[in-house]
Amino acid sequence: MALFSINELPENFLLEVFTHVPARHLLRCRRVCSLWRDLIDVQSLWKRKSLRKGFITKDWNEPVANWKIFFFLCSLRRNLLRNPCAEDDMTSWQIDFNGGNQWKVETLPGAHGTDFPDSKVKKYFVTSFALCLKSQLVDLKAEGYWEELLDTFRPDIVVKDWFAARADCGCTYSIRVQLVSADYIALASFEPPPVTIDQWNDARWREVSHTFSDYPPGVRHILFQHGGNDTQYWAGWYGPRVTNSSIIISPKTARNPAPSSAQPETMRE
Repeated sequence: MALFSINELPENFLLEVFTHVPARHLLRCRRVCSLWRDLIDVQSLWKRKSLRKGFITKDWNEPVANWKIFFFLCSLRRNLLRNPCAEDDMTSWQIDFNGGNQWKVETLPGAHGTDFPDSKVKKYFVTSFALCLKSQLVDLKAEGYWEELLDTFRPDIVVKDWFAARADCGCTYSIRVQLVSADYIALASFEPPPVTIDQWNDARWREVSHTFSDYPPGVRHILFQHGGNDTQYWAGWYGPRVTNSSIIISPKTARNPAPSSAQPETMRE
């Protein structure tokens, strides 16, 4: 009985087989032979895998420059900030300034507060009468993003944060996000002017967002820092409340255009 080689299968059959092979195994399979290498590099294979994983729908019609990169970015897509909603108290956060009565975690809606737009968010961090700042430094390599992906394709880096004041007390909120090199040099920055909310406000939650796009090569870390203080200088926890912060790396598509660096701030209320 003659031996049968898998390479004798029609190419569309092989593509269908590769659709079911885990992506990282496929990268190793490229080394088997030139036929496999060429088939694994076919864009339609990675579009099929994206469809099978639910990253796109059958009626998807947005242009994608590189389906392989699109697939891996979708596979890695998640919030890179840990403990963004205070479910684990202050775990994972570096306390940079701890003024007044220091940082505290409270349960929504809180005194003189309002419910968060997403009912799944249950807690928030709150500041005091002197400056409180906390931060996280995200190591992109440790999170699975390799150098070529960051330097050649430079996917969009979308940063979001939510903050609110107590209705009975004014506050000042600030945020700073930097894209940082391996030797901790800032390559791009988002640092809008601090936002001051007056006393006797509506206490509603406000979203701040920014998309880093076409940033310089060499980004290896992301520094996220936020916080503030109240404006009445009252003992206790009357400063800005923050929660549901996020850093998400997303593939570039026509559905997700990035603002120019000349317009760094988008505030939504």
